[in-house]
Amino acid sequence: MRVAGGLAIELREAPDVICRQAQALAGPLATLLARLRRYPPDVVMTCARGSSAHAAAFAKHLIERYCGIPVAASAPSVTTIYRRRLRLKGQFFLGVSQSGISDDLVEAATMARTAGALTAALVNDPDSPLASACEFVLPMAAGSEHSIAATKTFVASLAALMRMAALWASDEKMHRSCERLPERVGHAAELDWSAALSPLGGASSLMTLGRGPTFAVAREAALKLKEACTLHAEAFSSAEFRHGPIALASEACPILMFQPNDAAGADMLALAADLGRKGVRIFVAGSPPDHKSEASYLPVLPPEHAEADAICLIQTFYAFLVQLAERRGKDIESPPHLQKVTRTR
Repeated sequence: MRVAGGLAIELREAPDVICRQAQALAGPLATLLARLRRYPPDVVMTCARGSSAHAAAFAKHLIERYCGIPVAASAPSVTTIYRRRLRLKGQFFLGVSQSGISDDLVEAATMARTAGALTAALVNDPDSPLASACEFVLPMAAGSEHSIAATKTFVASLAALMRMAALWASDEKMHRSCERLPERVGHAAELDWSAALSPLGGASSLMTLGRGPTFAVAREAALKLKEACTLHAEAFSSAEFRHGPIALASEACPILMFQPNDAAGADMLALAADLGRKGVRIFVAGSPPDHKSEASYLPVLPPEHAEADAICLIQTFYAFLVQLAERRGKDIESPPHLQKVTRTR
């Protein structure tokens, strides 16, 4: 798939980032996990904004599925606006941020550490205020990212979180998949999703669906469609989609589905077939079923490990995003009203 511009360069850097990250994370992860094993938390609290919030959703899936620990997303305004300290003694607070400078994340991390939580920051800048506010620093090791649409830092975040989960859960299969991830991410960017260009290029809105490991990917895809293509897109889990949003499904409102390669995949395949029969324009990033389906299937890599496969899906989507922005006449490097670093409180 051909891509051009700064974002394309950063897409090509992603495999090297994941390789470099393995060495950068080895020491910090070993120290952090020694503490987590010595003092196991009952709850993990994540804190993030934008694409990093989607990475935190991936962390929730990983930690709950493989470690059995509940994960909750922090609302920073509880600290920054309402000045409430949470009861976090002995719990694990994980901040995720590309820049590490947003005031609300820094204040939330400071509150958590003061309240007695074990705090860690997954950041691209290990010298950032968020890193300084936390006891442990986990470097993404993505290097400089200039494109406003964060891509390689998001892929780096997911890869780092998968490494953390693999070690925390002592999951050798996941660990081996992490080692193979750089090569697979490189191949993922070359897959051709051009069959969806014309239908999605002319859409005024669409929905993205995922579940399990791909729910975070669906959320990230919807955000990037807004940012890079000024295309209104909303993300749902395929289960939540059935509880109301399915009423919006029509030929005029296409669906981009990210199929997980695990136990959640069968239900999504059934949903895709059902919607296709009803005339909904649906594109599925996943392996097609053996039976005839009205849904359109976009090529993906052969399945290997569900969580690693989800990371590869977002890499393929990013390459497709550039083509879609070009089709819609949008400058992906200068999205309206946006800047590279956003600071909120």
